[in-house]
Amino acid sequence: MASEMSNGTQDRYDDEEIDFSDLEEKFQVPFEEGFDTLVLVDGAPVVPDEKREVLLKVMKKLFSSAGKVKDDGIFMPMEENSKGKLMSKGFMFVEYETPEQADAAVKALNGRRMDKQHTLSANRFTDVEKYANVSEEYVEPEEEPFVEQEHLRSWLADAQARDQWVMYRGDEVSVNWNRKGEQPDVDVQRMNWTETYVQWSPQGTYLTSFHRQGIQLWGGPSWKRMMRFAHPGVNLIDFSPNEQYLVTWSNEPITLLPIGHPGRAAMPFGPEDEGKQVIVWDLKTGALLRSFAAPAQESDAGPKKITWPMFKWSSSEKYFARLSPGQISIYEAPGMGLLDKKSVKVDGIVDFDWAPAMSEANQKNDEEYLGYWTPEVGNQPARVALMSVPSKQTIRTKNLFNVSDCKIHWQSNGDYMCVKVDRHTKTKKSTFSNLEIFRVKEKNIPVEEVEVKDTILNFAWEPKGSRFAIISTSDPNLVNLGQPGTPPLRTTLSFYAFEKTKAKEQFRCVKTADKKTLNAIFWSPKGRFLIAATMGQSSTFDLEFWDMDFEGENTNKEEGSTSNPTVIGNIEHYGVTDIEWDPTGRYVTTSASAWRHTIENGYKLWDFKGTLLREEPLDRFKQLLWRPRPATLLSKEQQKKIRKNLREYSRIFDEEDLQEQTLANKELVAQRRRLVEEWTAWREKVVEQLHRERTERGLPEDDIVEGKEDGTGDQVVEVEIEEVVEETVEVLDS
Repeated sequence: MASEMSNGTQDRYDDEEIDFSDLEEKFQVPFEEGFDTLVLVDGAPVVPDEKREVLLKVMKKLFSSAGKVKDDGIFMPMEENSKGKLMSKGFMFVEYETPEQADAAVKALNGRRMDKQHTLSANRFTDVEKYANVSEEYVEPEEEPFVEQEHLRSWLADAQARDQWVMYRGDEVSVNWNRKGEQPDVDVQRMNWTETYVQWSPQGTYLTSFHRQGIQLWGGPSWKRMMRFAHPGVNLIDFSPNEQYLVTWSNEPITLLPIGHPGRAAMPFGPEDEGKQVIVWDLKTGALLRSFAAPAQESDAGPKKITWPMFKWSSSEKYFARLSPGQISIYEAPGMGLLDKKSVKVDGIVDFDWAPAMSEANQKNDEEYLGYWTPEVGNQPARVALMSVPSKQTIRTKNLFNVSDCKIHWQSNGDYMCVKVDRHTKTKKSTFSNLEIFRVKEKNIPVEEVEVKDTILNFAWEPKGSRFAIISTSDPNLVNLGQPGTPPLRTTLSFYAFEKTKAKEQFRCVKTADKKTLNAIFWSPKGRFLIAATMGQSSTFDLEFWDMDFEGENTNKEEGSTSNPTVIGNIEHYGVTDIEWDPTGRYVTTSASAWRHTIENGYKLWDFKGTLLREEPLDRFKQLLWRPRPATLLSKEQQKKIRKNLREYSRIFDEEDLQEQTLANKELVAQRRRLVEEWTAWREKVVEQLHRERTERGLPEDDIVEGKEDGTGDQVVEVEIEEVVEETVEVLDS
């Protein structure tokens, strides 16, 4: 063999064909402990040696945002290029003090864009070996069997088109079907379903229950748990308009469990979330998108106060914003980063609000509107402005003087933005209000001023309409409002409508009702009807039902007015604390919650005219909420066609109601017949038993068993009762 090899006939071996895996496994040098604090960062700029320190300084500032970097904890390899110049290699190693900080850095820095040419890629150093040992042989993953999910909007397919409400009483939560004046049908009922209260999502898809460790969402025909969000001590939640995102707040800052604790891996939080109190979640996947710190308190004195919702969503859910001192921070979803990476500076800003819907023109250019106001500072007037997002352009402003406060009220379609302005006289001894209405859908956005001599307590737009109602007062007791013993304020209820005259189009007062004690307005979600109520008082609980288009005699003397506000019902619900319209605007519930007082708790169900349909007193009654409905899928043309043929549909509905009533009567008759039959059967059984006992004793059938004469039989006792029928008191002259 030696001669053969020397003769050049030896076999040639390719090193790549030899399997050294057993030797590599035997002599592999394991990673030292502590390598899990290293992060490998790729995609960094390539710089010459003279700019090395500058780049390291920039990168250390960036890396320190995720955790504390060790002294000399950044190593950036250098090498000579073809020209002999020392250059960086485009990657570096960063060492943190703890593995948790390294994990946070990977989450925060991976995919971070430094400039147009450089995007960082961050990975744990210990992952290098794991990814290097990935098998080159493809293994097809197992196909998961398809599991059909429940229809989350199945309640909309109810054969009788009924609506649902959730009721929380004592420790019991139940979801019920409305049956007008009849006993509600229970869809689901569970004990200890929640620990504090319940809340529907905006479109009624989910029911939220609150617990010490977080919240749970329930839905579908079986009411099974759809999602769980772990946030210890959660107090408040807010859904985005289309149910894509969820915001939760807890008054307890997030605290991580110690490293190695069995529950640490199950926590959705990382080191970057520690100490935060507000979390934004993806509602579909349950993923934690970002956490935020609670706003700083201006003063440590007194209880902590927050404004909720802390974040306000745009109608498209593309943006959400919150107020910070001197700025509006607008974030993009789902990336959760600041729009254009910076906040909008607005000195002294007090409040803002998004338009609840986008106009057709805005939908084309993908712009959404946001209104905000700033107060007077020195000689600088107060200012109301309308901003377009994402361009951040201010498209309309209005300067105001002698301003005490402002409140922004958007009309539901986004066609109008009304700013209720509370003003003071120059002496500041008296106050009054006026309305600044931005007609957003019109060219150049004209602003109309509506003068009101009194102070406005409440303002509310008609849903999907151009009318609104206000409650105002000139009562001198206004300065004592909220203090114990203050009597109800004397108020005035006024209605305004946007109407055309021969001269121009403007908002006009079409009805005024004075000498009231009303302080709250509740519009039907379908418009036209509203309830004006006296709330929060200890002795007065008036509720007035109004119809804006009453078909009877028109008492409105305004020329050209098409509105006819008329009272169609006056009622009183003692102790009322909450008023809730159903989504259709046909029914409304008034309730007295045990959270406010313990007197005559329960609820009452009314129709839109104020006719009482059902009353149910309930001890320990806490909450009743109608289940919201999503927006209709019908086009405007289809809706118009339905309204045109509504009389035909009404006949069908009347027949169905009659059949339902007849069926209910039949059920009642059948129940009574069954009870009579049961009583008859029982009587026959007793008669038969009595006949048998008489036969055994040898007594005749018509014999009457008399009492014994020893005093053990029946006795007749006479009792005299005196009753005062009438009492008259006469005063005699002395």
